[in-house]
Amino acid sequence: MNRRLYIALISALTLAVTIALPKPLSRAWDTAPSEDACHATDTNLPRGDCGPFRQTFAENFNGDAVPLGAFSHCDHHAEQPDAFCDGLPGAYRANWWAYPTGWSDTATSGADGNDGRAVGGVYHPEDTISVGPAADGDGRMRIRMWRPPDGSPVHAAAVVPKAALHQRYGKYSARLRVTRAAPGYKSAWLHYGDGCEIDYPEQNWTGTLAAFHHPCTGEGQDTFPTEARWTAWHTVSLEWAPGAVRFYLDGHLIGHSTRGVPAQPLSWVLQNESALDGPYAKVGSSAEMEVTWVAVYAYEGAR
Repeated sequence: MNRRLYIALISALTLAVTIALPKPLSRAWDTAPSEDACHATDTNLPRGDCGPFRQTFAENFNGDAVPLGAFSHCDHHAEQPDAFCDGLPGAYRANWWAYPTGWSDTATSGADGNDGRAVGGVYHPEDTISVGPAADGDGRMRIRMWRPPDGSPVHAAAVVPKAALHQRYGKYSARLRVTRAAPGYKSAWLHYGDGCEIDYPEQNWTGTLAAFHHPCTGEGQDTFPTEARWTAWHTVSLEWAPGAVRFYLDGHLIGHSTRGVPAQPLSWVLQNESALDGPYAKVGSSAEMEVTWVAVYAYEGAR
């Protein structure tokens, strides 16, 4: 074998071995932008810890059914870790809370700098939130918002996993889909307080999902739009650690913010309400979302 052919052969073998070798694993918080810490992108509820995040709550809604009406009398110790809805059974009463009947949604209250809309909403967990199996047997939480035939305000729904009340940092994940979209309805799943706000996912259900970070310093917000429609199944995940917030959609990083990141405990609220822009919800209309799993994690570095 001549020298030139020998060198070419050795180079080819070296390249093949290099390609075959796996890349070294990185720490979970430093994963490639294409994957979040849990690598969760499908219908399966992730179980266990993910790098610096320790799982504190996981729900796939495959247990007892919760009929309409059970999320009632939720005005006990509102927004506190011992909050509860008197109408909920056993484990759901222990693990879930909802904004009480009669609280105004964002469009009605004029919160977050809006001027108040001609058609807003009022929270009614008792006739908007239920849990039960889908046709294929998969357990789902259903959030059905609607506007009464008499033209009164939209019946909105904000539900809270109690494990995520007043937590500093963490990871917050869910798999969801809007099964019936209609103008005038939206979500803004958020952490909010003391001039800080993180919203993901947010936007009108007839449009696409987006993420927003409003720095605690009062600077302009960071906005991360996507082309993902609410009417398809998506896995959303927010990773909040000291000095950084990361937003993932179906395992892919869609945004990363480091300006004015909250450092105090905040609560995760799965807030669904009347739209703040665009058409109003029509009289007699309704819209519905299904959530097939929710997972909450604490950040192990927090003290």
